Amino acid sequence: MTTTKTELRKFVAPEIVYGTGSRCLVGRYARNLGATRVLIVSDPGVVLAGWLREVLASLESEGVRYHLFVGVSSNPRAEEVHQGVQVYLQEHCDAIVAVGGGSPMDCAKGIGIVLANKEHILTFEGVDRIVRPIPPLICVPTTAGSSADVSQFAIITDTVRHLKVSIISKALVPDISLVDYDTTRTLTPSLIACCGMDAFVHGIEAFVSNAHSLLTDVYALAAISLIWNNLPAAMEDPLNEAARQQLMDGSLEAGLAFSNTSLGAVHAMAHALGGLIDNPHGEANTLLVDHVVAFNYEAAPERFDLIAKRLGLEPARLAPGKRKEALVSALQQLKHDVGLEMKLRDKGISRSDIPLLARHALSDPCMATNPRRLTLRDVEVLYEQAF
Repeated sequence: MTTTKTELRKFVAPEIVYGTGSRCLVGRYARNLGATRVLIVSDPGVVLAGWLREVLASLESEGVRYHLFVGVSSNPRAEEVHQGVQVYLQEHCDAIVAVGGGSPMDCAKGIGIVLANKEHILTFEGVDRIVRPIPPLICVPTTAGSSADVSQFAIITDTVRHLKVSIISKALVPDISLVDYDTTRTLTPSLIACCGMDAFVHGIEAFVSNAHSLLTDVYALAAISLIWNNLPAAMEDPLNEAARQQLMDGSLEAGLAFSNTSLGAVHAMAHALGGLIDNPHGEANTLLVDHVVAFNYEAAPERFDLIAKRLGLEPARLAPGKRKEALVSALQQLKHDVGLEMKLRDKGISRSDIPLLARHALSDPCMATNPRRLTLRDVEVLYEQAF
């Protein structure tokens, strides 16, 4: 009997508690982790939406003290990470709870990195540069998009270089993720669109990543289907519980996929773009996704055809030369349907910005797992196509 050798792959994930009301278990899990005083990291939008109230009540019911740090920007900045570190130390905290979207969760991860490793957050840019484990971290996601609650990623803005820095390490996988789709009830249609498109691109890039595996493929394809089939409905009626739950499912599964495969050129280029103009990350991904898919298609046509099938297309009925066109057209239609059909010039980018954007994107760690290798000129051309 012969056996087929496969490449070694690893898969990391936090403990996940999923379902309505899971956000109210923060206190129990904080106590289980040995916490006596936690730093709660959040942002003004989450505070205004009221999602902290039950979290605080849960901590109080378990006798766990807390202190709030809610000064997190929509794209968390290095300075905010270090402000959070100071609050953690001043208040003698011993664990972190992040409540919100990707911004508070990434900031919380950054705070943990600096606390444990005693260096400036930007020194950890890249892959596997964190030596010491971060303090206990519990995440309560309130958007269906970033999946920072299950991922090995933290994205921090360097305001000096005008660049989003990717920090990737299994040390950043939270201890607990409490996934409660009810928290998405207060999202506006525009936030649903940006977050949903971020998760959708997570699924696509994870499935075609050169580090994909059997396990990640299952999650990536499921996420693509869930988001494609529910994003427009959730935007049309933000109180549509079924659609919102499916989006949260999709976001979670996309996160489990990309955390273990990394991403690709869409995210690398979006990080560079967001660092320059500080726009929503999901919007940046949407501006670029169809152009990058068209470029990457020839490197993994069978995998892109499987994605097309999940979108309800029938690539097997098309001539090989028409399959890419059908997939790209479907992505462009989705951009239109979610109200994100725009160009880089609409966001204030000029052609003179493209060389700098391309240099930053090419050095992003996400480029390493793109299915097709890019030159600097390739990246410039992709930005020009999106201009």
